[in-house]
Amino acid sequence: MTLTRRTLAALAVTIPALMAAKPMTKRPIVIAHRGASGLRPEHTPTAYRLAIDQGADFIEPDLVLTQDGVMVVRHENEIGGTTNVAAHPEFAARKTRKIIDGEPMEGWFTEDFTLAELKTLRARERLPQLRPESAAHDGLDAIATFDEVVALARSESRRVGRTIGVYPEMKHPSYFAGIGMPFEARLAHA
Repeated sequence: MTLTRRTLAALAVTIPALMAAKPMTKRPIVIAHRGASGLRPEHTPTAYRLAIDQGADFIEPDLVLTQDGVMVVRHENEIGGTTNVAAHPEFAARKTRKIIDGEPMEGWFTEDFTLAELKTLRARERLPQLRPESAAHDGLDAIATFDEVVALARSESRRVGRTIGVYPEMKHPSYFAGIGMPFEARLAHA
């Protein structure tokens, strides 16, 4: 390996700074994106509880909207792969094609369902062949609302004796704004 003058100059500045840096005295913050994904179906109370038991400091729910404007927790607004909606004949006609942030998608979408309708569905693992342990827990949980996740974090904080934070992520906010359902203000006031 050949060292250039530029590399040596960068090392001359970097090495003393690194040596003067204080060692980390606290453990890193652990953020459970989607909960204990891979072990439980994503974005479910069961997945969040397991992640907290595994040491998560924050749970990170992805948020989408229902037809009646309720923030629910799903990785995407298309729910064919993460719920049992396809097994509900009463919802068969709602399968449709949409363009979501420039990408064509086919399936069932949260914004076409009321919260009451979504609550009749059960969560399932979206990659069952890769995550059989998670798929073994299919059907245990209904789709959670953001308010339910916040309440779960509070109750889990009491149970484990440490503060569990919530780190929400809006999914497809420009798409939702484009169909007349902006949700930044909803999240800010939640």
